[in-house]
Amino acid sequence: KGKCPEDGWDESTIELFLHELAIMDSNNFLGNCGVGEREGRVASGLVARRHYRLIHGIGRSGDISAVQPKAAGSSLLNKLTNSLVLDIIKLAGVRTVASCFVVPMATGMSLTLCFLTLRHKRPKAKYIIWPRIDQKSCFKSMITAGFEPVVIENVLEGDELRTDVEAVEAKIKALGAENILCVHSTTSCFAPRVPDRLEELAVICANYDIPHIVNNAYGVQSSKCMHLIQQGARVGRIDAFVQSLDKNFMVPVGGAIIAGFNESFIQDISKMYPGRASASPSLDVLITLLSLGTSGYKQLLKERKEMFSYLSSELKKLADNHNERLLDTPHNPISLAMSLKNLDENNDAAVTQLGSMLFTRQVSGARVVPCGAVQTVNNYTFKGFMSHANDYPCAYLNAASAIGIKKQDVDVFLKRLDKCLKTRKEAKKEKSVNEISNSNTGTEQLED
Repeated sequence: KGKCPEDGWDESTIELFLHELAIMDSNNFLGNCGVGEREGRVASGLVARRHYRLIHGIGRSGDISAVQPKAAGSSLLNKLTNSLVLDIIKLAGVRTVASCFVVPMATGMSLTLCFLTLRHKRPKAKYIIWPRIDQKSCFKSMITAGFEPVVIENVLEGDELRTDVEAVEAKIKALGAENILCVHSTTSCFAPRVPDRLEELAVICANYDIPHIVNNAYGVQSSKCMHLIQQGARVGRIDAFVQSLDKNFMVPVGGAIIAGFNESFIQDISKMYPGRASASPSLDVLITLLSLGTSGYKQLLKERKEMFSYLSSELKKLADNHNERLLDTPHNPISLAMSLKNLDENNDAAVTQLGSMLFTRQVSGARVVPCGAVQTVNNYTFKGFMSHANDYPCAYLNAASAIGIKKQDVDVFLKRLDKCLKTRKEAKKEKSVNEISNSNTGTEQLED
């Protein structure tokens, strides 16, 4: 039926299924005689076993979604994977999605592929409207495609950084709709930035007949992000939304899903991909979804949401204990931020040192963001880089509750963060004592 099974399969059943697919590929035929330049030959048995002897990859030279006659098993695997992923996207909240496909590139390059496809539909356009998010790959995706990003600064509302919808519309009027390739918005992001106002942006795109591409990098795991995409498509225009395989399905890095509400446009994007492609990302996500089933994936989503509430409440307690504040970012369903005002006090080194201390204590993924960092990316200079704003009011630390996180991860992180903050506080106190002591010594010497 092309749907993810409700209950996951055991490993031996999955392996039997994969072996059945593999023997449909010509390189595994007993009497095969290959005289072409690409016959699925593999020198290493270890490599062949690693890929379950599915060597031909997916697609044909002109279309990544096309069926390859001498690789019937790999082609079937590709079709099934796309079908199962579509089923999961619907389950996660985007009910009216029409089509999707797995592409063997991470999110940034997959966004580039979307922009390059739009180039043929809007040959005069050279600008992409981009509400600022300080993440290099989504910015470089526009540069690599040959377009000029038009950065729209965010608006500070309380602690949150939100989309400046009025500035987006004003920029469209100033540049002319026909000169704009698309609006490039974002759902999943690091607090205190929150998901873009997708509904308002989608309405603007519909009114001005401008395409709308959404970077939904790790948004599949969030019902709120998926709801925003569904609502945006309902009230306005969303042409495609792109999400990472590794962040949403816990597989190795190297794949993404391009999905949309117009099947012909999604097919246009798949045809834009030059040549055939690696089947590894499709194979990884197929195995994962067959082992989890819809019930297993739903359980992971439920646990992630519960862990977000737990992380939020416990991080707030820790912040209060250190006279800091958990920033109020209710519109961000995955990432949290805690102020580092006491640590900062115009000393960026102390803030960045906290990040180093956490990393050396095996805390990965926590981001420490100082005030006023400047970063140049492809000749564009961003002030306050990593904070999504030129001048965010305070330095802060990020932590996220992403799919697969466990209570133990949260508890160990909080324990180590608490210890690091105490160490920094003691070092600061000792420094103050030494400065007073040195000052007193200097006064005595002057008196002598």
